[in-house]
Amino acid sequence: MKKLFLLLLPVFFSCSNDKKATAVAEEIKEAPLKIIDKVLGSFVGDFGDNKITLLITRAQGDTLEGRSVVGGNDRPFTGTIIEKDGAWKINAKEPGDDPNDGTFDFSIQTTDPNTVSGSWKPYDAKKTAKNYTLQRKQFVYKTDTGDYPQASQRELKPKEVENMMKEDLEWMRNEIFARHGYCFRKKTMRDMFEELDWYIPDNVDVRNKLTDIEKKNLALIKRYEKYAEEYGDEYGR
Repeated sequence: MKKLFLLLLPVFFSCSNDKKATAVAEEIKEAPLKIIDKVLGSFVGDFGDNKITLLITRAQGDTLEGRSVVGGNDRPFTGTIIEKDGAWKINAKEPGDDPNDGTFDFSIQTTDPNTVSGSWKPYDAKKTAKNYTLQRKQFVYKTDTGDYPQASQRELKPKEVENMMKEDLEWMRNEIFARHGYCFRKKTMRDMFEELDWYIPDNVDVRNKLTDIEKKNLALIKRYEKYAEEYGDEYGR
């Protein structure tokens, strides 16, 4: 009987160890990955001839997701993030199905999570690589910005726009889109708005963001833009 007990004892401990190992493995598997919330947010600044908004929407474990809004494009990216030498180091790639896609390499200091510094390298070797330093700046829709804030605040009356120049009407109309963070595809318009501190490119489609007041004002402004273009100095003067 003693010999039999000695033979069974190792088997008993072996089963016990296997159960403990399995339990530990399950705990590790179920444990949530660490969220690096300090790097999440929106960073804005110069990017070559344009202004860019770099949005980091997810940073968990060693993976990172986000999107870039620049030059009339809104592109997603995915990559890796590691903490090294007092900074979070990020390497992120855009999908590559757009001719303007490339790879972002940037870092965020752990002591200063409000600044992003790095480079972007295009997949197309004919395009120019860019260096950038961006500051944390969150897009917020405000109706009190621009030269014609009333176009987002209340319904305009025909007499308020009927004698305006076509260029002024166009600016008033596009200010409505700019307040919603629209990244203009038209370079001349984009260049003008990107000089303004309040303007932050945030998306390339704001149709679902426009208020009813803004939709009515856009229709009114556009109608008078057309009249001003057709009749020029003869109209409303």
